[in-house]
Amino acid sequence: MSELLARAASGDRESAPVGYARVLGEGVDTSHGPILYLDDITVSFDGFRALNKLTLTIDVGELRCIIGPNGAGKTTMMDVITGKTRPDSGTAFFGQTIDLTRLSEPEIATAGIGRKFQKPTVFEPLSVFENLELAMKTDKRARHSLRAKLNSEARDRIAEMLARINLFDSAARLAGELSHGQKQWLEIGMLLMQEPQLLLLDEPVAGMTDHETAKTAELFVSLAGSHSLVVVEHDMDFVERLGGKVTVLHEGSVLAEGPLAEVQQDERVIEVYLGR
Repeated sequence: MSELLARAASGDRESAPVGYARVLGEGVDTSHGPILYLDDITVSFDGFRALNKLTLTIDVGELRCIIGPNGAGKTTMMDVITGKTRPDSGTAFFGQTIDLTRLSEPEIATAGIGRKFQKPTVFEPLSVFENLELAMKTDKRARHSLRAKLNSEARDRIAEMLARINLFDSAARLAGELSHGQKQWLEIGMLLMQEPQLLLLDEPVAGMTDHETAKTAELFVSLAGSHSLVVVEHDMDFVERLGGKVTVLHEGSVLAEGPLAEVQQDERVIEVYLGR
């Protein structure tokens, strides 16, 4: 694998397989077509089909919400996209060139896919500013890190991120002192400092106050266009705030897709998820 990646990094596109063609340092090709394409993805665990020929397309710059009952396959879908779970069959492409089924989790993250889990994970003994500094996309080798000093451009980037995630006035506070919602914002900011093109967000407003939820919706809407976002969520009010297309999963497949108002009227969705 290391030899193949080295070929891709050196520019030897003909000898490197398509799955590795643009992984190291170049980003994903989004000049045309979707940023994410899943086709007939099937995943089984001990005879249980968590995903059943799942097909899903996410466009460049799109903000998509994924909803559905527990066990519908939402987490397994994100596990496949990030390389945590290998599908039994089917294909998964990031952009036009990156075959996700052939890459490891770190390689997929390097390619430009970032994932946020439901529970926030931040460095609580460090300040908010320091958390963002550590997350910044840069050379993380020990020698470089020990000698590194932030230049004005890097400080400006962090300041802009602090403002964007509503934590500008909390830059010097320890991350452990933040509220649950603020920790969620900080982790989203840390993810954004890595400059991902596709963000996978798992129930990002769980446990937030109404005010924090509204602010988070504003943040996600502002990110759409410059980033592609896939948001797994159960809070229908939050999903409504985000707008855009909604995909309903059930038993590992797409049950319905369209604007929220439309899928809420779908009898199948009412029966298996929303209730009457």
